[in-house]
Amino acid sequence: MRFTVSDSEAGRRLDRVLKKILSEASLSFIYRAIRKDVKVNGKRVSGETLLALGDAVEIFLPDERIEELSKSRPARTPRAKKQFGVIFEDENVLVVNKPFGLLTHGDEVERKNTLTNQVVAYLAGTEAWSPGGAGIFEPAPANRLDRNTTGIVLFGKTLPAARDLAAMFRGGEEGSAYVEKAYLTIVIGSLKKPLTLKARMTRDSENNTTKVLPEESSEGRAMAMEASPVSAGDGYTLVEARLLTGRTHQIRAQLAAAGYPVIGDRKYGDAAVNRKMFQKYKLQAQLLHARRLTVLEGLRDLEYLKNRTFKAEPPERFLEIAEELGCDMRMK
Repeated sequence: MRFTVSDSEAGRRLDRVLKKILSEASLSFIYRAIRKDVKVNGKRVSGETLLALGDAVEIFLPDERIEELSKSRPARTPRAKKQFGVIFEDENVLVVNKPFGLLTHGDEVERKNTLTNQVVAYLAGTEAWSPGGAGIFEPAPANRLDRNTTGIVLFGKTLPAARDLAAMFRGGEEGSAYVEKAYLTIVIGSLKKPLTLKARMTRDSENNTTKVLPEESSEGRAMAMEASPVSAGDGYTLVEARLLTGRTHQIRAQLAAAGYPVIGDRKYGDAAVNRKMFQKYKLQAQLLHARRLTVLEGLRDLEYLKNRTFKAEPPERFLEIAEELGCDMRMK
């Protein structure tokens, strides 16, 4: 048996993933198999090894034995009402428009009603994917959006497609990219001309915030983006932000550091303006939408997606707020 580690197994220990697959096997059997009959990326590893997305795991046991040890593992199809919109779908990938307030993946509070669970239930319902039909693989997102960020998320419907999408979003050699992502947001201030923002960043994991440092700093990781005005209102600007690197909270943190905080942003925004946005529009979070994604290069089985652009219509609430602030832009 051979499988590729998907998003649901990434970051988990090998022994625990194998126990999930071979649910009838004892722990002693699992550890003995790891020593003799299991390889990860062609190498022997320990049971404590943390698996990474895309790792190839091979179990050198007879198919009959694997079936015997895993036969009681229930197929899981999460029940979750579909809230997302379908932008594109074929036999390999599903491109969806994520709504506001929905987690891409579960956390310690919300485990059931997530975008991933909704997609899995949708694909099971259309029989595009069968629970338990491919080892432990479940359709997985190649990119993630914060709970309150809307827009484009890509899912791999098969193991090879999930592997290829994951590699495309990681990027290749330094300076190369396989996908280009553009977001819409509304910022405080009048942005008159396009900006290229380059800096470095560090993360405060305790507070879940990103700190922007000068480009010449010796600390942190490089971050870069381009911000272009789309439509200007009275003290606000509708901006398209094109990511050149993919860092956590990059758009919000970098625009705020440049003097153009995103409206509604409680981590990096302007508290006084945020209060005004809440009083007038009940806006309690950043107004940020993943509007466009272009595949620059498609890897392996997804080569046919090269130069394909996917677009997601912003939520009506986003467009209404933009219009009232004088910077309306209905997508063409």
